Amino acid sequence: MGGRSSEREISLISGEEVVRNLNREKYEVEKVVLGDSLDPVVKIRADVVFIAMHGRDGEDGRIQAVLDLMGVKYTGSGVLASALGMNKVAFKRAIDHLDVLIPRWQIYDGGDADLGWPCVVKPTDQGSSRGVSVVKRKSDFERAISEAKEFGGGVMVEEYVEGTEVSCGVLGNEEARALPVIEICPKNDFFDYEAKYTEGKCEEIVPARISKKAEKEIRRQSVEIFKTIGCRGFARVDFIMKKNGELYVLEINTIPGLTPQSLLPKEAAAVGMSYGQFLDKIIGFSQR
Repeated sequence: MGGRSSEREISLISGEEVVRNLNREKYEVEKVVLGDSLDPVVKIRADVVFIAMHGRDGEDGRIQAVLDLMGVKYTGSGVLASALGMNKVAFKRAIDHLDVLIPRWQIYDGGDADLGWPCVVKPTDQGSSRGVSVVKRKSDFERAISEAKEFGGGVMVEEYVEGTEVSCGVLGNEEARALPVIEICPKNDFFDYEAKYTEGKCEEIVPARISKKAEKEIRRQSVEIFKTIGCRGFARVDFIMKKNGELYVLEINTIPGLTPQSLLPKEAAAVGMSYGQFLDKIIGFSQR
């Protein structure tokens, strides 16, 4: 847990929640809190490493590459799927051939956006909605670009799709299955960092208040995307559902939040899975 990404604080909360809920009758648990370096990882001697790191180093394939070289089993996706899932541009290109809808988008190259207003400005390689802005008028565009650039990577502009945000977790490897769809009702303009991790700033409803047909399609698309990217273990796919029922894929999270406010544990609970059982499943899917 930890690391040097903009999501360090959330990673520490996720990590502590994992440690607290692991079954001590089954596991001998050692906490490894990372700072600015991955050096402590090479000293790990463990049967399985549970990765509860979000963003840079933890979710982008870097720590996975180190563990692969060490021959150590770890939870979640491997190097390639992690890298594809973390980079929003690479992810969109990877699923472009699937029968799914994605918002129109473009890489910001210094010019004006031509996707209309409002639009969404976001860094290409951050999670937890870090640096994301919904830009409602042209006068706010440059400010949003500057905020996204603060995270040091590329910037993209995306079509704003109005609707209800829903999310669907997936568990498994080759035989991956989707969890119940969760509906997200933020108190803010959108499901931003504050809404994600501040108690009372968002209401999550599971199962989502959608038709059985829509639920089935969201779960189908989530599993298809999970397999297309090459994920394993667990992940969460986020969507916007328009009033007319059209589904737009936003992104995949290969190491989604594991905090008490996070979506995936709530989806698991909806099928009668305790947090400890949920962790057992993830560990059971770990591979070298």
